[in-house]
Amino acid sequence: MEQSDHKLYRNAYLLSLFTIFYNILEGLISMLLGFHDETLALFGFGVDSFIEVMSGIGIAVMILRIRRHPASPRSVVEIKALKITGTSFYLLSVGLLAGVVINLINHHKPETTFWGAVIALISVVVMVWLMNAKKKIGRLLHSDPIVADANCTKVCVYMSLVLLASSLIYEFTGFVYADVIGAAGLIYFSVSEGKEAFEKAKGKECNCDHC
Repeated sequence: MEQSDHKLYRNAYLLSLFTIFYNILEGLISMLLGFHDETLALFGFGVDSFIEVMSGIGIAVMILRIRRHPASPRSVVEIKALKITGTSFYLLSVGLLAGVVINLINHHKPETTFWGAVIALISVVVMVWLMNAKKKIGRLLHSDPIVADANCTKVCVYMSLVLLASSLIYEFTGFVYADVIGAAGLIYFSVSEGKEAFEKAKGKECNCDHC
């Protein structure tokens, strides 16, 4: 392996570690504030961040494997990480759906969605940067898996935009169903990511067109 490639793989691995630790921090803050402000969309966004941590671990293992043996098949750790990730996304979808139904029945309104807007805005900036950085490295290495991972980061951007939109709508208009609509958007993307994770675990190609 050339020295330049070695450096690129190292940078790709560092980006995967950043993804893991950023999502841990984002998840903790989002869940705590979502619980405190009684906003389902922000709380669900926080749970999603922790699921992304599991996915990130699988990606980190993948990069290490590709770095050492580019042509080697997926490892057991990668496959397990994908299955756990897929299951977690489906469970999150069920939990969010139950929350949506309960909130609709009780006509529940969040205390505030200000922090949801702040966190979502920060996440959009970070995830767009992360997506472009991964894509650049993947193209330089001619690595389809790394490029695919970069493309799939778009889902995180879209989730952040859904949270941002619903939070701003509620904060400025007081529209009672804005938080519920935001949670419904997260359900859609969670189901998509869960399905994709299981397809990857089965070895099917994923070009992340839905991203």
